[in-house]
Amino acid sequence: MISSEGAVQQLIDSNGKVLVLHFTASWSEPCKAAAQALSLLSQKSSFVDVYQVDTEKVPKFCESLNIDSVPTCLIYQKKELKETVTGLNLPKVAKTVDKLTAEHETTSCQAPVVEQDLNTRLKSLTTMAKCVAFIKGSPQAPRCKFTRALMELFLSTEVEFSYFDILSDNDVREGLKKFGEWPTYPQVWLEGELLGGLDIMKELHENGELITTLPVKMSLNTRLKNLINSHKVMLFMKGDPSEPRCGFSKTTIGILAQCNVEYKTFDILSDNDVRQGLKTYSEWPTYPQLYVNGELIGGLDIIRELHEAGELAETLRG
Repeated sequence: MISSEGAVQQLIDSNGKVLVLHFTASWSEPCKAAAQALSLLSQKSSFVDVYQVDTEKVPKFCESLNIDSVPTCLIYQKKELKETVTGLNLPKVAKTVDKLTAEHETTSCQAPVVEQDLNTRLKSLTTMAKCVAFIKGSPQAPRCKFTRALMELFLSTEVEFSYFDILSDNDVREGLKKFGEWPTYPQVWLEGELLGGLDIMKELHENGELITTLPVKMSLNTRLKNLINSHKVMLFMKGDPSEPRCGFSKTTIGILAQCNVEYKTFDILSDNDVRQGLKTYSEWPTYPQLYVNGELIGGLDIIRELHEAGELAETLRG
């Protein structure tokens, strides 16, 4: 699922095949039926690529081409828009694709065609959204147990992602293994970089790091609650333990080091929403902020008082 204006335009500009863009919406039953039927087109010919586009995420693109209903299919050939098909008119889509494919095959007999470099295409796919999952099947209809487990994990944590069905394109399926130097599926890519497979996603989840690593669909308060509870002892600071970026954070790290207790940190300078939102959420206006078992202990002054009274280590152990 493509979910950004830039990714749509990049696909159009870089694709040298017959390109079918299916503009869809999660709430539309006709879109679901269309998606199943359209997935067969790319299996029918290696010269056809089909992608789903989340209509609600690309409003400017939709407005520029007067797309005001779903499902709508745009059919391109070498960057040129050849046909726009609105509604559940799958026969018209198939007829247009067959015509363009036949024209390509005729041209191929007359002169050699330079195919798009596979690595360029893979780079385009891995960057079509902030988080992209390469899976077998779809989130609604996974076609292997590993894909099913990943989709259940992403659903439970409300991860926001696009996906590509590697069973629909063998070139992508085999090429991505070499491109990412990762031999199995599913694969999760974040901002164009390989993050890993199912085992790594499970490990991130168990460590409370999945929702801080991947984009998630949740309110700020829900995100703050999840961050606070991502570890038994959680410190919100400026910088990180190896490189504190304010004197208060540096002093706090020094005190915690003496307690010999495991803890996790979050750099509030890396996310302004968290930095400002946590002040309201906790009703505590300054940083650092220390939490134990989801409860606010306080800032540096309270941490120092507890330490001087010999009570900090016991407090941190809960």
